[in-house]
Amino acid sequence: MDFKDSPEEAAYRSKVRQWLAEHAVRYEVPHEDTLPESVMMERARGWQLCKADAGYVGIMWPKEVGGQGGSPIEHIIFHQEEDRYALPVVPYQVGIGMCLPTLFTHGRPEMIDRHLGKGMRGDELWCQLFSEPAAGSDLAGARTRAVKDGDEWVVNGQKVWTSYAHQADFGILLARTDPAVPKHKGLTMFFIDMKSPGVEVRPIPTLLGEAEFNEVFLTDVRIPDSQRLGEVGEGWKVSLTTLMFERLAISGKPEFAPSASDLLNLAEFCGLDSNAIAESVARFYVADEGISLTHMRSMTAVSRGGVPGPEASINKLVMAKTMQDMSAYALELLGDAGLVDDPKEVGRKFTYGYLWSPGLRIAGGTDEILRNIIAERVLSLPPEIRNDRHIPFNEIGKRS
Repeated sequence: MDFKDSPEEAAYRSKVRQWLAEHAVRYEVPHEDTLPESVMMERARGWQLCKADAGYVGIMWPKEVGGQGGSPIEHIIFHQEEDRYALPVVPYQVGIGMCLPTLFTHGRPEMIDRHLGKGMRGDELWCQLFSEPAAGSDLAGARTRAVKDGDEWVVNGQKVWTSYAHQADFGILLARTDPAVPKHKGLTMFFIDMKSPGVEVRPIPTLLGEAEFNEVFLTDVRIPDSQRLGEVGEGWKVSLTTLMFERLAISGKPEFAPSASDLLNLAEFCGLDSNAIAESVARFYVADEGISLTHMRSMTAVSRGGVPGPEASINKLVMAKTMQDMSAYALELLGDAGLVDDPKEVGRKFTYGYLWSPGLRIAGGTDEILRNIIAERVLSLPPEIRNDRHIPFNEIGKRS
């Protein structure tokens, strides 16, 4: 594992750091600021445009589609430095990190010309229509149907936990086009105009009072065949492209996540001093360091020309649970004060972390799915038995 930047990486980091110091401050939104969603979105668009104009969007995308043709490590370095600021990056993460790479990898040239530049500059916001109520964590179990009708597809179904669907202009949509074949083979990927007739978006309020997630209902929605990504029946293959880019998009620790240092500062602030507390802080410190070192290992692989592999799942699995456990412990230390949602209070970061952590353990792969990935693809353990993998999707549940 290499803990230092190469000379080239150090030069790039210095360049990025200087640029951010000159431009980032005017777009920052500290967590203690409670701005209306419209103001937040306007600031997010402004920051997205600022980055695009400077060449910091699509850093590792091919130059022929408007990217910078840079390396994955340059992408990681920029976002590491960007995370030092309280910037409104979340609304565009799904589009830039997952949807648009899928579009330029599997889309037609006219799709790329029409949408990529607008998406990079923040003129269009994208969402990802994958998860469904009946499928749970089994993406290949999607039940949303797309039936061919001339040059169009008629889509009916429901998606859930779709981030920023209520603000999005477009979304990539995984739908079942052939229920008579095994589930992984009957899927097709499309992109959809979120303002199409028949698209209904219902926000899902979270424990934090926010409504980033949404349910999306699709009723006789017509999608032109020209908005298909990849071949009919190859939606699973296309979705793997999306998930591969997702590893880079969510590989780091969230900016709002509390650390063991925050917990130590809290204990000192509250005047709490005991062997039991010291032991707990040490335990969380070890977990925190493990997360950092595992992420560093992935970065080292990327720096040497590799790509993020399935071992990146370890980081996300441990990080989300550690964040939840650490936040819960901090709130116990605070006692009644832990119930106060005051931006000026010392425990606010832990309150936010505790209320957000259940969603983090679902987003980007549930704990259960991540454990399967680690067991099968990292540790080479025998795969979980999947009796439904090779039978037609419309026969699942009918066979004993």
